[in-house]
Amino acid sequence: MNSEFFSLPETLNVIFQKDNLEAIRCDIDTLQKAIAESHLPHEDIIYRHQETEMSVGVAYLLAELDQIAATLTLERTKYYLKRLIKALEKVKTGKINDINLNRWKEYDDIFTDSLWLLDRRDTSGAHNAGYWGNFVPQIPNQLLRRYTKQGDWVLDTFLGSGTTLIESKRLGRNGIGIELQPEIAALAARNSAMESNPFDVRTEVVTANAIDVDYGRILAQCGISAVQFILMHPPYWDIIKFSNDRNDLSNVSTLHDFLTQMGRVAANVYRVLEKKRFCALVIGDKYAGGEWIPLAFYTMQEFLKIGYTLKSTIIKNFDETKGKLNQQELWRYRALVGGFYIFKHEYIFLFQK
Repeated sequence: MNSEFFSLPETLNVIFQKDNLEAIRCDIDTLQKAIAESHLPHEDIIYRHQETEMSVGVAYLLAELDQIAATLTLERTKYYLKRLIKALEKVKTGKINDINLNRWKEYDDIFTDSLWLLDRRDTSGAHNAGYWGNFVPQIPNQLLRRYTKQGDWVLDTFLGSGTTLIESKRLGRNGIGIELQPEIAALAARNSAMESNPFDVRTEVVTANAIDVDYGRILAQCGISAVQFILMHPPYWDIIKFSNDRNDLSNVSTLHDFLTQMGRVAANVYRVLEKKRFCALVIGDKYAGGEWIPLAFYTMQEFLKIGYTLKSTIIKNFDETKGKLNQQELWRYRALVGGFYIFKHEYIFLFQK
């Protein structure tokens, strides 16, 4: 690492003190060339400020320097310089995440729109697509980065193969997963154990029924009284049969029973969710008997009855499921004959307590 980057804010402060626009531009150009020659765009620069080691993304820094160099007046140039120096010296975060708002432009990979288009699932680390019905890791990744801080506790009530716990470990969040089927709970424990634990967080897998498990007791065993985020990815009623267990939501006989049970889950976890924190529900709709059943919105209404506030409705695409694998032409034919549209999306409802 070049020593000139050890005091990046101080270097910019020296430039800021100059009152000649051309001299400032020359210094900015020299700094940009030095950065570009020693770092790749996707890398971070490590620097020191008041004996504290900090980092900044190269792409973000070069873009900010480009903006400074393109200004036409000394006043505007100094305004952007002062803003960049502040961004490099001070960290400003909110109450629910670790995003540095002084450098919000640096988080260009975090979604803020309600339409999520993902071309492929993340298969890095311990992630795999082997379990039928598991969701893409990018969903918990995005939600945890937006709505939790390092050290927070995350609860997944329908754990499946452990996707949420893997992402929690990666991001430095403690995780608790509830899974009904013992063999799948064991799979989730193995999968999450394969992921490295750089932040030394706790990961707990509990074999239990999400509908009536004593969440307070589970949290007490972890030494906490509340969680800071809840993520639910339940069965989409009976679209996929996950087991023969009568407590499995994929085995309930009627829509009314499914919604009643989901309402019980929502009420149960509401008690252990910290006030003003968030809960996300990932769910899709169902087509049966020639009728589109808006299962997602019916379930969303059950959460609103409990007292949750709906903050966002996100639509996430999917191109192919295991049930429709290599059957695109068949499903297109069925759609044309049956007068319906093929499911290519699911919903993420974001609630706040």
